[in-house]
Amino acid sequence: MEEPVSEGKNSNLAAARASKNGEFYTQWVDIEREMNAYLEYDPDVFRGKVILLPCDDPEWSNFAKFFALHFSDYGIKKLISTSYAPNSKPADIPYQPTLFETESPQFDKQKTFSHGKKFVLEDKDVNADGVVNIDDLQWVYLEGDGDFRSDEITALRNEADIVITNPPFSLIREFIAWLVEGKVAFSFIGPQSTLSYKEVFPLVRDGKFWIGKGFAKGDSYFRIPETAKTDYAAGVYDPATQLVHFRNLTWFTNIEHGRRHEPLKLMTMADNIKHSKHKQVRAVGYQTYDNFDAIEIPYTDAIPSDFEGIMGVPISFLEKHNPDQFEIVGNEYSLNLSKGRAYVQGQRKFARIFIRRRKAQ
Repeated sequence: MEEPVSEGKNSNLAAARASKNGEFYTQWVDIEREMNAYLEYDPDVFRGKVILLPCDDPEWSNFAKFFALHFSDYGIKKLISTSYAPNSKPADIPYQPTLFETESPQFDKQKTFSHGKKFVLEDKDVNADGVVNIDDLQWVYLEGDGDFRSDEITALRNEADIVITNPPFSLIREFIAWLVEGKVAFSFIGPQSTLSYKEVFPLVRDGKFWIGKGFAKGDSYFRIPETAKTDYAAGVYDPATQLVHFRNLTWFTNIEHGRRHEPLKLMTMADNIKHSKHKQVRAVGYQTYDNFDAIEIPYTDAIPSDFEGIMGVPISFLEKHNPDQFEIVGNEYSLNLSKGRAYVQGQRKFARIFIRRRKAQ
């Protein structure tokens, strides 16, 4: 895969991250694709588990609807979903309580704006229709606004086995720290650049954090509020589908899936030099870094299968990383490279991850 586009070059993603509670509604097909990857690896991955969906109102979000539909066949023990209070969101996002809320006995005209909500689905056929599904979902107002950092939502995290959501991008560092503190399994959507954060990379290096199945062909599409549609340039927001499109978002997880253990099919160093489709390698060979004892690999598919030393690869390598095949040694930050980046013949390279081929057992 080619060098990733830097986050600074995508003003639309930057705008999305700037909004504390940006509303990006994940498509059903993308949730299904990701969860199926976990289920294919382990059919019982959700069985007997308590699943928490913070930041996900089932009145609008597909996450709660998806897991409510599959509550019985996945063998889920308990599903908990929480939502932010409307007053905690940007003022230009209009809010109108749904009939689901206003027709409930616990509806409160004041709390509907100032408090978040908690939705719970357990193995109880509440309406006695013979099945357990979203119609059996029970809800109450939260004491606070639903912020995942609150003691109230943290207590729900501590009860959960798995946390799954699409969190506000502006809070992604805090969200990851919150997950790690809770020692839970997780799956969430975030910017690919998250992988290079100094707080996150040690988790990646140590095999505690990795990329999930990901979006089909790297294309992610989200439904957004009506008021946000003018914030995006033509080609990002499509009026026909009413969706925004990003190329630099992905799923992050610590749940195993099969793609993570698919070995990369690679050529030898000699064959790469002779046949590589990349001019930086073909008939040129592999260059070494000025400030680190490793060779430069400009593209993931140019990694030589027979090189025993350390190699610098693009961050996009992590989309294909098989921990059985390669060990992650570090990155520029963790290895304390001089000048903070890898250089070849005085030229600064894009952010690099340094890997080494694992010896055959």
